[in-house]
Amino acid sequence: MIDELLVRRLVANQFPKWKELPVRPIIPGGWDNKTFRLGEEMVVRMPSGEEYAVQVEKEQRWLPKLAPHLPVAIPEPVAMGKPGEGYPFNWSIYRYLEGEPAAYAPIADLPAGLAQFLAALQAVDATGGPPPGSHSFHRGGSLTIYDDETRRAISGLKDKIDAKRATQLWEEALATHWEKPPVWVHGDISAGNLLVQEGSLSAVIDFGQLTVGDPACDLAIAWTLFKGESRALFQAALPLDSGTWARGRAWALWKALITTSGIVETNSREGKECWCILEELLSC
Repeated sequence: MIDELLVRRLVANQFPKWKELPVRPIIPGGWDNKTFRLGEEMVVRMPSGEEYAVQVEKEQRWLPKLAPHLPVAIPEPVAMGKPGEGYPFNWSIYRYLEGEPAAYAPIADLPAGLAQFLAALQAVDATGGPPPGSHSFHRGGSLTIYDDETRRAISGLKDKIDAKRATQLWEEALATHWEKPPVWVHGDISAGNLLVQEGSLSAVIDFGQLTVGDPACDLAIAWTLFKGESRALFQAALPLDSGTWARGRAWALWKALITTSGIVETNSREGKECWCILEELLSC
């Protein structure tokens, strides 16, 4: 069990200079990692499974190289912990970043601010960066890896959705490809990973799915968060070709389909959100 007691023991044994600092969980907690405040200036991130643990060293290596080139803050690694106290994975300590998740503190200029961040991220030299794979859950790679899963979901929902439209959107995306050199991809751009402060985007967090490849998956938020005018503003501020936007929409479609069809586990709140997203995707 990943709890405050485990974190205190790990910190005390591996980083004794911080052993007196209070530890408290951050709520709501994440799924991939359990996160705790360590004192007032740091956070501890504990992978919840082996599939997430492989991301720790990647973040420790690459985030310091990306940070100087980006217009807003990203997590700053302070230390990397090792397995211990019955916990089998590496874990991280980061500087604490102020701000409220955009999911709870929406702002008018988020589309422009996020577009600026993504443009800057894509402009950073990607030489030697990690290619797509299981560590990124294939974000940055080809949608074809999720083709069978997506079609099964569409078939399972055929009595509840416009299956013809869903198939059309999916196949239109599969017919396109990223034809430029690989670029940096965050991999999980969502309202919960965007922090806002004083009315502006202040930080982007959770780079566990960081990779270099096709940036389309980072565009899914155009359909999972933005609507109407805000979507148009986001698209106008991030000039990418129509095929890349089609794949971005397909990434959003895939996630909504596998969630609403029950292929992946979810909670009732996320399930309701994905139904709304699916309706939006199939109506535009």
